[in-house]
Amino acid sequence: MALPAEKVRYTFADVLLWDGDEHIEIINGEAFMMATPSRIHQEITGELFRQLANFLEGKQCKVYSAPFGVRLFEQDGDRPEDVDTVVEPDISVVCDRSRLDEHGCKGAPDLVIEVLSPSTQRHDQLVKLNLYQRAGVREYWIVDPENKTVRVMIQAGDGTLRTHEIYRQEDVAKVNALDGCFIELSKVFSE
Repeated sequence: MALPAEKVRYTFADVLLWDGDEHIEIINGEAFMMATPSRIHQEITGELFRQLANFLEGKQCKVYSAPFGVRLFEQDGDRPEDVDTVVEPDISVVCDRSRLDEHGCKGAPDLVIEVLSPSTQRHDQLVKLNLYQRAGVREYWIVDPENKTVRVMIQAGDGTLRTHEIYRQEDVAKVNALDGCFIELSKVFSE
């Protein structure tokens, strides 16, 4: 679907009208078309989701994979036309179920994971990092399929997301936002 050229500011109200086959993020009113993920991207995301879902079975927190809309800055009482930032992280973990509604998540998830691709590297490491930091995401993982690394960033006392650890393919990564949760990266980066 082509975005109307005359439109200068998009909101969640527009998202609600779009065809479900299009994956578009809105950041500060600007729309960004999302490319179809590669096979490797899908395999990595699928394995991360599988391990998280297995750990969370029967627990309070829920894990979601894209497409899953996250309205990072939406406040109670906001109308869809007031919300100008809607992102679709590769994986979101939400522990406060009051943030969940029929459209996704209102506010910051506890854990967000983005898997880099050539077309999204800058976006995920700069733009989205800044958004997740401002919104109060507790933990942000940047997964690099090319180098087979996971950069784990956690929220510091001053509200900034800071690199806590960088894991490699042979490591077992600790999920700081989920007590007792560890991810086997050898299964994530199996190729």
